Amino acid sequence: MANISGNATFRHLHHATFVEWLVVLLGVVIMLVGVAFVIGGADLAMLGGSIYYAICGLVLLAGGVLMVLGRTLGAFLYLGALAYTWLWSLWEVGFSPIDLLPHAFGPTLLGILVALSIPVLRRQEARFSSKGTV
Repeated sequence: MANISGNATFRHLHHATFVEWLVVLLGVVIMLVGVAFVIGGADLAMLGGSIYYAICGLVLLAGGVLMVLGRTLGAFLYLGALAYTWLWSLWEVGFSPIDLLPHAFGPTLLGILVALSIPVLRRQEARFSSKGTV
């Protein structure tokens, strides 16, 4: 019988290692950044500004949720948003390192952490599929 309470979704956290908890924390941070981007980006878009923040925020929110759920796709969504951020930054300010720094430094640091989390997420997915909980 299906687990109606939804506990099967977070079953991977029951015996999670410290590193797996850090990946969950990273996913939560990315979700919060995504929410801030969606809210701020929607306001900016309504004022006639760039829709970058709203689009990127939606992708970050989805990526963070998937990372919390132990899915590798969440990390790849973040890395896709990072590539989009770099393209947008280069389009907006050009190749000036000083001007690129505030646009891309923080997201790139998070991107390094996300890239390092991929093996942990893959291990979790392998554990899910071997137990039939995917």
